[in-house]
Amino acid sequence: MNLQDDRPLVALTMGDVAGIGPEVIARAWGDSPLRALARPFVIGSKSVLERALACVGGQAVVQSISRPEDARPTARLIPCLEATDEDVADVAPGLVDPRAGRAAYDYLITAVDLALAGRIDAITTLPLHKEALRAGGVLHPGHTEILAERCGVADHAMMLYIGPPVGAGDTGLGVVHATLHVPLRSVFDLLTVEAVESKILLADRAIRPLTEGRPPRVAVAALNPHGGEGGLFGDEEERIIAPAIARAVEAGINAIGPIASDTLFVRAIAGEFDAVVAMYHDQGHVALKTIGFDRAVNVTLGLPIIRTSVAHGTAFDIAWKGRAETSSLIEAVRVAARLVAGKRFAAPIEPTFSGGRPQR
Repeated sequence: MNLQDDRPLVALTMGDVAGIGPEVIARAWGDSPLRALARPFVIGSKSVLERALACVGGQAVVQSISRPEDARPTARLIPCLEATDEDVADVAPGLVDPRAGRAAYDYLITAVDLALAGRIDAITTLPLHKEALRAGGVLHPGHTEILAERCGVADHAMMLYIGPPVGAGDTGLGVVHATLHVPLRSVFDLLTVEAVESKILLADRAIRPLTEGRPPRVAVAALNPHGGEGGLFGDEEERIIAPAIARAVEAGINAIGPIASDTLFVRAIAGEFDAVVAMYHDQGHVALKTIGFDRAVNVTLGLPIIRTSVAHGTAFDIAWKGRAETSSLIEAVRVAARLVAGKRFAAPIEPTFSGGRPQR
């Protein structure tokens, strides 16, 4: 690392080049907060990034580098590390292309390996496209699964996070999901005491670097309307969620619940909690994205490396039209930098599952 520059070295993976990722990077590069927060460089395609700069009217020059240690980003210089054998120079905007899918995978794998080797401090990912990924021969459905396999972890989760100042206290607010990209009818089968407990512990570990040593306050959402009304609307709260919370409390976690989500998020937004464990995708996503869609950030939990991501997708409908917003990328880099800086405060409680391996 550069001993004269203590900003974290953060790799920006370009994602699917048919989407808005390249132009988001190109436009954001003109915003000083991006470089004030970290020492970013791009893992992607130099030619595509040059096209993106032309698309948004950017004035920077793209510099090819062969090692992340050579990255010296300035307002006028974007270091770029090429990391694929795919020729993506002529990939059409807004269309599924197997070359773009495979290249996005290659960019991510390169970044993960650099992070695991300690050569970079964090990864911030731009969006990939699931269909293009599959067309490119990659069987994983998205970033999280690729990251988990490459890092060799089984217990992982995605946290949707919005930092201050959004009325959520000094820490911000993170939402971890007990189940995520599954059909709604499958949620009831996938929820177990162990699964919910594992996500409570992951939420605690994720937020600790942001609370500067204060035990995070973790609220756990109920699944059924009004928290089940004593079993009238369902008994998952009594059978699954409450026992999981009890186990987490016994392990030293400051967790409470289950709380009906229609009141839980009002309290969380007001700053009463640092993290929420939601039971399914929309329960958490709708609430947090309503608060601040453009400022939401994804953080992958349970990894030995730091990875944040924009919370939006490839947006094929507006790709390469010069309309992409940059706020989510800037926030994702900001959160990555905070997580790097906050590592010294983190003293996570290691999970001790009495019921065996947590199920997902």
